[in-house]
Order: sequence, then structure tokens, then C-alpha cells
Amino acid sequence: MSVNSSQPPAAAPPVVAALLPIIAVVFIAFLVIGLALPVLPLHVHQDLGLGTFVVGLVAGAQFAASLLSRFWAGNYADSRGAKRALVTGLLVAAVAGLLYLLSLRFVSEPETSVTILLLGRAVLGVAESFIVTGAFTWGLSLVGPQNTGKIMAWVGTAMYAAFAIGAPAGTSLYAAHGFAAIALATTLIPLATLLLVAPRRPLAPLPHVRPAVTRVIGSVWVPGLGLALSSVGFGAITTFIVLLFAQHGWGKAWLAFTVLSIAFMAGRLTFGHLPDRIGGARVALVCVLIEAAGQALIWLAPWSTLALLGAAVTGFGYSLVYPGFGVEAVRHAPPQSRGLAMGAYTAFLDLALGFANPALGLVASGAGLGAVYLVSTLVVLCAAAIALRLLNTPSLDMATRSQHYEQ
Repeated sequence: MSVNSSQPPAAAPPVVAALLPIIAVVFIAFLVIGLALPVLPLHVHQDLGLGTFVVGLVAGAQFAASLLSRFWAGNYADSRGAKRALVTGLLVAAVAGLLYLLSLRFVSEPETSVTILLLGRAVLGVAESFIVTGAFTWGLSLVGPQNTGKIMAWVGTAMYAAFAIGAPAGTSLYAAHGFAAIALATTLIPLATLLLVAPRRPLAPLPHVRPAVTRVIGSVWVPGLGLALSSVGFGAITTFIVLLFAQHGWGKAWLAFTVLSIAFMAGRLTFGHLPDRIGGARVALVCVLIEAAGQALIWLAPWSTLALLGAAVTGFGYSLVYPGFGVEAVRHAPPQSRGLAMGAYTAFLDLALGFANPALGLVASGAGLGAVYLVSTLVVLCAAAIALRLLNTPSLDMATRSQHYEQ
């Protein structure tokens, strides 16, 4: 495919302006996840006295629940509208915060406390599914599928900006007031975010055709598998980097989340237009290799500075993996079911993190925390083969896709 590199992405300013309210909502909503990222492993491991497998289980519960709810959220956004999906997600997120608070009443009974915490994480996973699917579907309605990469880049930037700010804020809250402060913030922030969503004019959903879920999965499973494999590196950092820093006696573990998020945002802000312009598979291939290099740096790191560099390289590489493979997924999806297609595609990320985090916890228990990053390096490298396959797979045009799904 030929690319006119001298042609500026003229549509970028109006696209960003149209997406700005959605970006703001996603940023505020995802602060609740950012606040808990560096805190949950410490709360489960130190406050409740439970092992690394349970740490991985608690972290993975959110993604497992998101996996189970993606299709529900996608169908809901397609049939009822993206605004309703966002509102539903924010209300459910507040319920997760209440469950966090309830778990604290049973700290003296760790098994009961972690069970309630697991339920809260699962409820938060459902909320995240509705928020993300609603945001993407709303964005596609506003600026069109030709800007899929930009939508993913900007919405993802909002998510990781929330992680970058939330990680040090969560660490400070936890140090000053314990996990109760995190639980209270998880309850109140989504409710406050409703004030931003309520005034927005809802967009009518497209005439909804219900294709077989198996056909939707069939259209997105190849890029979805690439996303799943590459997301293991992200999960390795968000779940185990705090424990790795604690094991080595390195301070300021929250910096790993911040540099991961800043590098991620830098990659998306600088190169977020590339998947739409030169092809998602090309971008995904390069970014997967960069991400794997970052994971290898953490595995080999004898001091914290190199581990932080590895987190930054991982974040930069991972930044365009989601929109890269996502552009390929949307190109094979019918326009009437983009919400369902995005839900199916993102479900592969949930599948990876929901199962990989506990699996990596077992690796940490048996071979040490350093081995987690050797395993994640090898898994991420497997995503390169998926990107190469997509480079040689032609996509269907819109008319052909619609006819295929309506048959």
C-alpha cells in the first residue's frame, strides 16, 4: 500500500475535538483503576497475608469478568446506545467500591475478605467493559470507522493518563489512610463522572442486525489473539512489578506505573495516526517487538533504573498494539455491529489478563518473580507471528462485510 508521507493528518483536530468529552469521561472513570494498581498487590500480600497466586487471582478477576461481559456490553451499546452503556458502567463501578469497603470489615478473616474483594474486582470488570465499549461505540458514531485508530489512540491515552496519575495518588492515599481510602474513591469517582455524561446528547444507535456471535468472533479472532499475547507483558508489570521492587528493596515502585503510562501516552500521541494510515498489522508488528525488548530488560535488570527503563520501553511498544490489531478487527466487522465486534476483540485482552495473571503468579511461586518477565517476553514475541499473518490477509470492503453477516 502506498502512503503519501507528506500529507498531514488533516482530520486530526476535528476528531480530537469531537472525542474530547468522551476522553474526559474515560480519564476520570479510569482513575479508580489507576488508584488501585500499585495498592492491591500490597493489600492482598501484606495486609491480608496471602500469596502471589492469590495476588494474581485478585488482579485477574477484573479481566475475567470483563471477558464474560464484553459481548453483553457490545450488544447493549449497539441496541440501546453508547450513552446508556457508559452510564451503566459508571453505576456498576460505584457498586465495586462498596464491595471494596465491605471487604475491609473482614480483614481479620483473610479468606472472607479476599472473597468479597474478588467479587468487587469482578463487578469492576463488568463496569470497565461497559465504559470502554460505550466510549468506543460513541466515538465510532461521532467520527466514523475511518478514524478507528485515532479513537483507540485517544481513548487509550485517557486510560493510561489516569493510570499515570492514579498510581502515585493511590500510593499516597494507601500510605496515609489505608485501603479504605482507595475503596471510598472507587465508590465516589464514578458517581461524580455521571455529571459529565448526563448533559451529553445521546446518539441514536444504527439499525441493529444481530449476527451470530460465532461469526463476529470469527472475524476478529486473529487480531484478538495478537492482542491477547501482547497484553501478557502489560499484565506482568501491573500485577507483579510492585512485588519485584519490594523483593529487591527498590523504593518508589509506583514509578514503574508512571513511566509505563507516560511512555504509552507518548507513543499514542506521537504515532496514534499510523494504524489508520499505513495499516494496523505493520504497526502492531513493530510495536510487539519493542514491547518484548522492554520485558526482557525487566527480566535482566540488576537495579531499579534498568527495570524502570524496561517498563518505559514496554509502555511505548504496547501503546499501538491495541489500535494496530484493532484496526484490523474493525475492518472485518459489519457497521451495524461495531460495538459487538469491539467487545469481542477486547475480550481477548480480558482473556489474556484473566488467565495469564494467575498463571504468572504460579510462575512467581515456583521460579521467582524474575522468571515472570522471561515468560512474558516469550509470550509477547509470539504476537509477532500474528501480525505477520495479518499482513498477508486481505480485508473485506464494507458492502461485502454487511452481506456476509446478514446471510
